[in-house]
Amino acid sequence: MRKWLEKRFALTPQGAKDTMRAILASFFVSLSAYAPAWLLLMVMDDFVLGNHRPASFYIILSVVILIVILVLMFIEYDAMYNTTYRESANLRMEIADRLNKLPLSYFSRHDTSDLTQTIMADVEAVEHAMSHSIPKFVAFFFYFPILAVMLIGYNWKLGLTVILPIALGYGLIALSKRVQVRMNKKYYRQLRKNSESFQEAIENAQEIRSFGLNKTLQADLDAQMEESEKLHLSSETTSAIPLLFSNIVMQLSLSLVIILGVNMLMTGEISILVLIAYIIAALKIKEAVDTISENVSELYYLDARIERINDIRSAPVQEGREEEIKNCDISLRDVTFSYNADSPILSGVTFDARQNEVTALVGVSGCGKTSILRLISRLYDYDGGSITIDGKDIKEISTNSLFEKVSIVFQDVTLFNTSVMENIRLGNKNASDEQVREAARLAGCDEFISRLPEGYDTKIGENGITLSGGERQRLSIARAFLKDAPVIILDEIAAALDVENEKKIQDSLNHLIAGKTVVIISHRLKSVEHVDKIVVIDKGKVEASGTHEELVKTSQTYQKLVKNAALAEAFMY
Repeated sequence: MRKWLEKRFALTPQGAKDTMRAILASFFVSLSAYAPAWLLLMVMDDFVLGNHRPASFYIILSVVILIVILVLMFIEYDAMYNTTYRESANLRMEIADRLNKLPLSYFSRHDTSDLTQTIMADVEAVEHAMSHSIPKFVAFFFYFPILAVMLIGYNWKLGLTVILPIALGYGLIALSKRVQVRMNKKYYRQLRKNSESFQEAIENAQEIRSFGLNKTLQADLDAQMEESEKLHLSSETTSAIPLLFSNIVMQLSLSLVIILGVNMLMTGEISILVLIAYIIAALKIKEAVDTISENVSELYYLDARIERINDIRSAPVQEGREEEIKNCDISLRDVTFSYNADSPILSGVTFDARQNEVTALVGVSGCGKTSILRLISRLYDYDGGSITIDGKDIKEISTNSLFEKVSIVFQDVTLFNTSVMENIRLGNKNASDEQVREAARLAGCDEFISRLPEGYDTKIGENGITLSGGERQRLSIARAFLKDAPVIILDEIAAALDVENEKKIQDSLNHLIAGKTVVIISHRLKSVEHVDKIVVIDKGKVEASGTHEELVKTSQTYQKLVKNAALAEAFMY
């Protein structure tokens, strides 16, 4: 049962355990709802058959029934609501932990807004179902057969009259499940598309305005909203029609009981008390069924969200064992890689990046340089060949062990809406304030930080929006300095820097790289002329490798890069 709940409703093991407790509580609450009716029948029995019990008996029994019902309702409330909030938090933390273990390739295939909606909206939908639908729905299918056996066992005619319309009504809802789920999924996907479009519009507001695309964008968004409204109406109609017909069928239960019961009473087959008992049973079951019918529709609506949560939970994570890495020589042998099966990026890449050396990757845009850095740092896993560090295949090393040894600075800088100090401290959470300031000084950040309103305590806005591109890049470099890892990966770190600041960074790097493995990408060939090794990448392959002097003589691709770099430097507006 617990495993079924985990899988069916995307719950954590603790959540499934708590839901079982809620189901059990709902089961007893549902049964206890018949106790007042039973007490009423006893009173009527006294009047009709003349069994005069003392008033104290009914008073005591009424108090006991009231106390039992209140206790059971309290237990049910605690099981259905309080534990639900805990499960909501646990489920979000489990998803976040899973996302933390997924390779970067997963995020390149999924929109950020989609993942955000899963963590927030989808989990919220599961939370609501846990507190309103799941326990009552499952509990109903435990106590309904018990009532059915009791009602049919005492009088099979009246019993079937009560039970059959209910069973037929649920049959209609069950038959419509596939259609309801399909329409709900369409609506769900459209909502996700809307969310992605709005996020894209917000993030690219500057470009949209500068190119005069406001009206075009508004028309596109309006069209999407219209489509979502149509799908919403279709999904609601698809749910409402089966529910309407099933309710009509279920309403027959009470009518048929009255018609058949009166006829049986007239012929002397049953007593008036039996008729009243079955009428009460039909009323109570119908009351429960009305609530459960709405719960069924919610559970069908939940299917798309559960599917999305389970997709994340079942996505393959990057595995590996904890390893102690001593020597940081990196070796690539016949490495192949593609983001999509139809578009190979790297084909048979082979070279070494040795400790205490700087290895530069050069080539035209799109040749695969950044992909190589992502593979070395295991943000992505390669398809074929091998990448080793200290003689160990990085696919067999846990990402924690590997990331401890690697500092990465990519072109696209990510900063957080907190202070400058805390943004730099991400490189080493245990670093002192003085160590953070020293890393900032080495990265050339001192000058612009001193101009900020609160210095190192200044909050820089979402993704450092209050800073320039060069300032953001230097903060990212400061993180790498603070981490002081034995492997340093730099991807176009000077792209957003002016010449003066680039010179400062290069001077700092000379102190930073001592005894370390440095792999760098730069389109400014002047900045890498004196590195230990230059690897020329052309169309996803290593065309040549060596020093600047060697490549100028032997590599046509490198010669062309040098010529183009010279033309770019000589260009004047």
